[in-house]
Amino acid sequence: MNHMGVWIVSISALALAACGDQTGNQNQQAEIAAPDDGAVLDAVLAGDHRSAEERARDKYRHPKETLLFFEVTPEMSVVEIWPGGGWYTQVIAPYLKSGGGKYYAAGFSRDGASPRVISALNAFEKDYVAHPEIYGDVKMTALGEMIAPDGAVDVILTFRNVHNWQSRNMVEDHFAEFYRALKPGGVLGIVEHRADGGPEDAELPHDGSSGYVYTDDVIQLAEAAGFKFEAASEINANANDTKDHPFGVWTLAPVRRSAEIRGRTDPDFDPAPYDSIGESDRMTLKFRKPAAPKPPAP
Repeated sequence: MNHMGVWIVSISALALAACGDQTGNQNQQAEIAAPDDGAVLDAVLAGDHRSAEERARDKYRHPKETLLFFEVTPEMSVVEIWPGGGWYTQVIAPYLKSGGGKYYAAGFSRDGASPRVISALNAFEKDYVAHPEIYGDVKMTALGEMIAPDGAVDVILTFRNVHNWQSRNMVEDHFAEFYRALKPGGVLGIVEHRADGGPEDAELPHDGSSGYVYTDDVIQLAEAAGFKFEAASEINANANDTKDHPFGVWTLAPVRRSAEIRGRTDPDFDPAPYDSIGESDRMTLKFRKPAAPKPPAP
């Protein structure tokens, strides 16, 4: 049996033991019914459903620490925005499955989509939706349409996407979507490539073109949508990232761009200095939707 199978059996055994224990020892029942979330994440991260290449990126992305910082627990309903190829899907969806939670993958709309986008959506469906034994009931939705029913989810997570929305002038609309979908008291968790300093420094542009975003800009955007800034973490910081790369953040792994046009390779470009940096320096910000409704605009 592979690691993932062992993990599923272990969680199932814990749940059955909790249901069948009639000894009256309530403390013991509580421990069995609610296994340590960190231990569950450890088991998910070690599962054979993740490749060695994907696990190698954990040292840059710190998925366990990040999800715990965002207060994600296995019984929650969680939306991941633009999951891409599913690197985080492989962590979040099985984690939620273990506790009966629900995972929404809010990707691109199929309406008017390019063949490339359609192909990516089909691949995601094949890799994740078609495997409920590992990932549970994955719901595919679309950013810009309805990522989840209004007021239905506990947590919304977005990893390295804000710069894309800046470049398309779509940030305000998307943050409004997040606000609508979250329950009162729900968490918006944002991880993004971080520009140094504040907006007044202006060493990097504010349009997402470098891939790096100012922390103050993200906070202002979230607060304008009605969220309350709650906490920041240095979980995903990388002090080695100088942020002055010739092709923006995409010069670094995992993209490793070596020319202005994506996909081109410049044989004279030396990627070694950038490979030694690792992945980018990233902000990790937690916001909360207030428990009280947002007052109407004047």
